[in-house]
Amino acid sequence: MTEPSRTSPAGHSGTPKRRFGGTHAQIRSALAFYKVLAYATGVMLLLVVVEMIAKYGYGTEIVAGGGAPLQFLPEVVAETAGGFNLSTAVLIVHGWLYVVYLIADFRLWQFMRWPFGRFILIALGGVVPLLSFVVEKRIHRQAEADLAAHPEAAPRY
Repeated sequence: MTEPSRTSPAGHSGTPKRRFGGTHAQIRSALAFYKVLAYATGVMLLLVVVEMIAKYGYGTEIVAGGGAPLQFLPEVVAETAGGFNLSTAVLIVHGWLYVVYLIADFRLWQFMRWPFGRFILIALGGVVPLLSFVVEKRIHRQAEADLAAHPEAAPRY
């Protein structure tokens, strides 16, 4: 299959024409969804760090209720304390949120038709603490710049 012509309609070879995997509205929607997930995943990852410090640094679990609003109890006591184990909840919520974050990452990557390396970089944002905030800002800026630079980009449909 041949590559579509990347020249202007008059035949002049100017700026190469950019093609997206969706319309500008779809891309902006994917970008907004990604932004929300990046911030939520980043916050949950910071809570995972707090949970890991409590668990591995002090040998405690974070428990809500069971006699006090918030407690740091030894692991063996936390199981029988009768409260809600926030340590376990934070791990579970972050895990599932990261899965949705990867879906948002894939959706944006697919619409923008970026190289695979950028998909991996965005995915790492949900694994390294504080990186999701930095990566989100950079990706958002790059996506907006691509959209602004190519308003003529033909939609997929």
